[in-house]
Amino acid sequence: MEPKIGIEKKGINKSIENLTIVLSNEMVLYVKTRKFHWNVSGKSFMELHKLFEEHYNGIEKTIDEVAERISKLGGEAIGSMKEFIAHSILKESTKIPSQENMISELLKDHETIISNLREMIETMEEDSKDFGTVDFLTAVMQKHETIAWMLRKYIA
Repeated sequence: MEPKIGIEKKGINKSIENLTIVLSNEMVLYVKTRKFHWNVSGKSFMELHKLFEEHYNGIEKTIDEVAERISKLGGEAIGSMKEFIAHSILKESTKIPSQENMISELLKDHETIISNLREMIETMEEDSKDFGTVDFLTAVMQKHETIAWMLRKYIA
């Protein structure tokens, strides 16, 4: 059954399209963060191992929330890595970088997500009037801003 929530079908479809990109970005970032957690080594091993674990646990929660938001709007969440990679603006990590490069790569990905979310939010406010999804995405963006801030402190 199609939701009747005061948003035109076109607006709902655009929200689902945007949320699918968000879901895909979160999955690619989750896998990368988990990979770095498994493979980090060096002087700050335990600190970064725990930090990455904290981050991927938070991302995992966000993934579930995004998929549920898609469902609330009457859509169906994608669920294969092939689909996630096809819809994500992030790239997979195929190497095991140094600690510094892990931090830099994760920071870049979080900042990319933040910028992408800002663009989505601005467009959705004007075009679809889906204020529920706008609020939801604003909260997701704020989570990424916090993680980016933490990662940036390692580089400064």
